[in-house]
Amino acid sequence: MSQVLHQPTLVLNRNWQPVNVATVGRALSLVFSDRAKVVDVNDYQLYDWCDWADQRPPQDGQFIQAVSQKICVPEVIVLTRYNRLPDTSVAFSRRNLFKRDRFMCQYCGVKPKSDELTIDHVVPRSHGGGSTWENCVLACIDCNHTKADRTPKGAGMKLKKEPVRPQWSPVYSRYDTRFESWSKFISDTYWNAELER
Repeated sequence: MSQVLHQPTLVLNRNWQPVNVATVGRALSLVFSDRAKVVDVNDYQLYDWCDWADQRPPQDGQFIQAVSQKICVPEVIVLTRYNRLPDTSVAFSRRNLFKRDRFMCQYCGVKPKSDELTIDHVVPRSHGGGSTWENCVLACIDCNHTKADRTPKGAGMKLKKEPVRPQWSPVYSRYDTRFESWSKFISDTYWNAELER
């Protein structure tokens, strides 16, 4: 059961815009405290705690076994009070850089173990290049060694794709699980970008 409680649930604000991804446990806590309602992903009907607890899990659907009943696992909830949008920038960090580049060398395209990947400055720091989304990419040890203290052009190498700052998306998170039902609430731009990641 604890594994199910840690699965992701999409969180929408009061205006039905995606603002976060929470665990199932957190989502159910918000619904129980009347701070959110569960969204039926098929017909968009909203359920408070009592109504949701009365729902029977689908034959092959996931559920949480309570003392006297089975509780369906929500894929999407909508907050009842919060209507702001979150910050749209993704923090520049090693972890997020690995996520953006999909643990892949941006020069040769290989996917070695993460400890065999390095962060490469496209314009080397010694040439004034900074540690930014637009100037850092993942490189395998061999490509980083080949490129050395040169630009890709100077080393005769080509990037697989131009490094850019990723846009914030609820599915850009620590969860690898994605539900097709989320595409009803996440714009095609975000959804397609995440599916291509």
